[in-house]
Amino acid sequence: MGTVDEYLESLDPDDRAVVSHVFDIVRAAVPDLEQGKSYGMPALLYRGKALIAVMRTKKHIGVYPFSGRVPDVVAAGLPEAQRAGFEHDGVDFDKGTIRFQPEAPLPDDTIRAIVTARIAEIEDPSLRKA
Repeated sequence: MGTVDEYLESLDPDDRAVVSHVFDIVRAAVPDLEQGKSYGMPALLYRGKALIAVMRTKKHIGVYPFSGRVPDVVAAGLPEAQRAGFEHDGVDFDKGTIRFQPEAPLPDDTIRAIVTARIAEIEDPSLRKA
C-alpha cells in the first residue's frame, strides 16, 4: 500500500467518505503533514513520525494513533456522557486502536483530541512511558 491518497482511491465511495473525513480533520488541525507509511499502513506523518492511520477492515474502521496510550488518554478526557458513547455506542478502543462503524463515525472533536494527544507524545517522548 502506498500513500494515504492512493489508499483512499482504493476504497468504495461510502467508506472513502468516512475515512477521508478523518484524514481531512487531521490535515485541517495540523498543517504541513507528510504522507508516508508506518507498520505497513498509509499514514500521516508529523515531524517524520507516524501521527495517524485510518484503515477500513472487514468489520470496522480503525484509527491507529501509533500509541498504546492515546486511546486511554482521549477516553479519559471526554465528558462522562461522551465517554460512555466512546466506549459503547459502536466505538471501542484497545491498546493502540480505536474502532468505529461507518454509520456512527467519530466526532470531529474526538479526532482532534486523538491528534493532540499523539502530537504531545511526538514532541515529548517521555509521555509514552507515563
